[in-house]
Amino acid sequence: MQPGRSWVGDDSAAVADEAARQFVDAAREAIALRGRFVVALAGGSTPKALYERLARPPLCEGVEWRRVEVLFGDERSVPPNHPDSNYGMARRALLDQVPLDAKKIHRIEGEHADADHRYAQVMHRVFSDGAPVFDLILLGMGPDGHTASLFPHTAALRERHLWVVKSRVDKLHTDRFTLTVPVLNAARAVIIVACGAEKAPALRAIAAHPDEGEVHPVLLVQPHPGTLTWLLDRAAAGQ
Repeated sequence: MQPGRSWVGDDSAAVADEAARQFVDAAREAIALRGRFVVALAGGSTPKALYERLARPPLCEGVEWRRVEVLFGDERSVPPNHPDSNYGMARRALLDQVPLDAKKIHRIEGEHADADHRYAQVMHRVFSDGAPVFDLILLGMGPDGHTASLFPHTAALRERHLWVVKSRVDKLHTDRFTLTVPVLNAARAVIIVACGAEKAPALRAIAAHPDEGEVHPVLLVQPHPGTLTWLLDRAAAGQ
């Protein structure tokens, strides 16, 4: 794996617990230093469990939610009420459960063909003083080594100027919208969560071939000078 810290828990529940604790710590630090916490959320089952933990005491009481600015790392080409919407999942699990300022929740409007252009405008408003620097970006990893909606051998992997792009994923017969590699790598902190035995082969391949970012896009996530943390369960880390 690329340079970074790794933490291995017994199961996905332990990973969700640790991710939630690290979220709270990052929020407290960012708010203390800069007056707000700008985070990009991820989709997936482990992030959902993380969000559910953040929505409940005692963790929900550890964040000044009115100072939190919420964005998303990627989205599917669906409306917000669709079962596959990353925003919809996060809204049900967390965003509707805590006292966030609605004006500080910024979803990717996946129902629009130009959602990438729309979201770039949103990001320009959020990061009005320059290029985007997230305090924390949460990411998952697919069994094929993709992260956010950066899939193997797609043009999105090579984008170096745009902040968000529409990416055609032929094997899924759909378009996705995703933050680009430079935005991920400008973050102050990135947490990648990967759970389940189906992730183990990809993690083994990543460890053996750390320079094959076109094959396993998660390898392109190398924040600098920010930190990278892998949170894995034993099933994923087993190989």
